[in-house]
Amino acid sequence: MQLRTARLCLDCEEVHDAQQCPVCASESFAYISRWIEAPERRVKPRPASSESAETYGRLLEPERARPGTGRLLTRGALGLTLLGLAGWAWNRQGRPGARRPRPDDPGPARPDARTRGGKTDRGPSTTT
Repeated sequence: MQLRTARLCLDCEEVHDAQQCPVCASESFAYISRWIEAPERRVKPRPASSESAETYGRLLEPERARPGTGRLLTRGALGLTLLGLAGWAWNRQGRPGARRPRPDDPGPARPDARTRGGKTDRGPSTTT
């Protein structure tokens, strides 16, 4: 049994390497390597990287032109601009039969706020 996979059953204190304790069938355990440090299995450490590994790494992951946040902001600004232009074009098109206001047109005639039905509201009448 390897020290890295050895487990201590928390119920019956049996040392095992299965998912369940073979004695009491409990699934509560703790790894032995928590208390006993396991030595490195390799005789000599793995090299940091080689020239061919770096070449393959560059081929698989192309360089990014800018960081992700900048790209996200640029795409967001471009999207908002496109939405604004689409809304402007939609409103500019107008609907069939709809009248577009002209700059020199004062608009439809509105009755004054003080008049109601052609009569002028002059406030409460006082008779002297």
